[in-house]
Amino acid sequence: MTTTAAPYTAHVDTFAREHLPPPAEMPDFIFTLPELRYPERLNCVTELLDNWIAKGHGEHPCFRSLDTQFTYAQFAALVNRIANVLVTDYGLLPGGRVLLRSPNNPLMAAALFAVIKAGGIAVTSMPLLRAKELAYMSDKAKVALALCDHRFLEELEKAKLASPGLANIIPMGGHSNDDLTRRIEKASPDFAACPTGAEDICLIAFTSGTTGVPKGAMHNHRDMLATCDTYGKNVLEPRASDVFIGSPPLAFTFGLGGGALFSLRVGASSILLEQAAPDKLIEAIRTLKPTVCFTAPIAYRAMLAKMQPGDMASLRICVSAGEALPQATWEAWKKATGIEILDGIGSTEMLHIFIGAPAGKIKPGSTGIPVPGYEAKIVDEDGRELPRGATGRLAVRGPTGCRYLADARQTTYVQKGWNFTGDTYHLDEDGYYWHQARSDDMIVSAGYNIAGPEVEGALLSHPAVLECAVVGAPDPAHDTTIVKAYVVARSGQKADDGLAAALQEHVRSEIAPFKCPRIISFVEALPRTESGKVQRFVLRERAKAEAEKGTGR
Repeated sequence: MTTTAAPYTAHVDTFAREHLPPPAEMPDFIFTLPELRYPERLNCVTELLDNWIAKGHGEHPCFRSLDTQFTYAQFAALVNRIANVLVTDYGLLPGGRVLLRSPNNPLMAAALFAVIKAGGIAVTSMPLLRAKELAYMSDKAKVALALCDHRFLEELEKAKLASPGLANIIPMGGHSNDDLTRRIEKASPDFAACPTGAEDICLIAFTSGTTGVPKGAMHNHRDMLATCDTYGKNVLEPRASDVFIGSPPLAFTFGLGGGALFSLRVGASSILLEQAAPDKLIEAIRTLKPTVCFTAPIAYRAMLAKMQPGDMASLRICVSAGEALPQATWEAWKKATGIEILDGIGSTEMLHIFIGAPAGKIKPGSTGIPVPGYEAKIVDEDGRELPRGATGRLAVRGPTGCRYLADARQTTYVQKGWNFTGDTYHLDEDGYYWHQARSDDMIVSAGYNIAGPEVEGALLSHPAVLECAVVGAPDPAHDTTIVKAYVVARSGQKADDGLAAALQEHVRSEIAPFKCPRIISFVEALPRTESGKVQRFVLRERAKAEAEKGTGR
């Protein structure tokens, strides 16, 4: 009888390993490319950052914002100082989880890499999240320590009251005596990377599920490099001279790749913007001259209407993900800038993009072809592969895959070794994948994944709401999808614009503001099946018809 030795681990805190899905529920991990065969012991920060110092690349630009900039050597020293504080002052053990809450800036990036270099696990969160959402994440991941931008402490402090395990919140970027910025002044700029295993978890990224309860997607050190050595190397093809910029938060894995991982892997640099609305992004591109831009389709559409000739002249690569890129937007951008946007589909569960065509192989309107290192297929409801041209469920596998943190929904996302993203696609005769729709109740709006039931829960907590249903509605003016709520008001309530505004304000106070319904339509009753289930597909069709007629409510 032969036995397989357990993978090497440096984790002293074994929580993450103990809460991985069981082996039978894991996806198949395939490593067809030679560059994906990593050593058993691996700390991705050593590969992404420290090795560049050893190669004499220390004076090359690394990260910058509108008012600060760091070379590779300076950024590595900042990472090391933070790691020393985490370990020495707060007792961070390899495998310990640290919640991060901050807008995009170099300090946020340094904190993330410091946690990982020390052998910890970064639990990323967006600054827009509210206390209820933060408390859930903290409890689910058993977080004891958080690093939070000093301007965004209020909601996290509220979350701490509901999550007693969150023992310490360290403010950063401010001037108080307990601020991380003050603490690192006396810390050493030297720190030896924890000798983690390639399979040691280093990131937990939460994403909303169709039930509205967030799922924690766990990724290891190997995954962080694998996305660089598949999509980065074979589709994006960045250079050391490139300067990256974009709008997605680092807390989104789309933003983590485009804002940090891909640039570091090739020794390039990144501009991190705290505010990256289209007008701010245009201004930054015009003045700072980046060469690679990552953002969502709606942002490209908005920039088209605002930019002046020459504003995008420095760019050579533009990447879109988060939602399907309309062909009209692709063609308009190409006409205005001469640049073919690289569309792609990724997911938090897969870490980054797994289907997307490189420059020179793009079919406008199509998502593209499988990224080298990944496999994809279209299957029916029973998992049988469909012929080309047929519409069905998208299934993928590769060097990254879904590992939910202690979540029964693992068996929904992973079936027979394949990852099912919840998207409906068809495959054409040339091997290109064409997005048709989401297969579930997830709403993808402006690059954000928004679970309809979560928004419904926020609405139902208002005393004026009897029942409601939330769906994605087309927004023809911006070639995107918006959140629309159909609400049955309680008896005696005046269902008018005033109540709609009050409900929107209530939702913004309960959950992240980007999840708030753009439109609230009052109805006398919701369509239901004979068994009483809400027929959301009926409401989606109604929302589509109303959008086509231009009748919002």
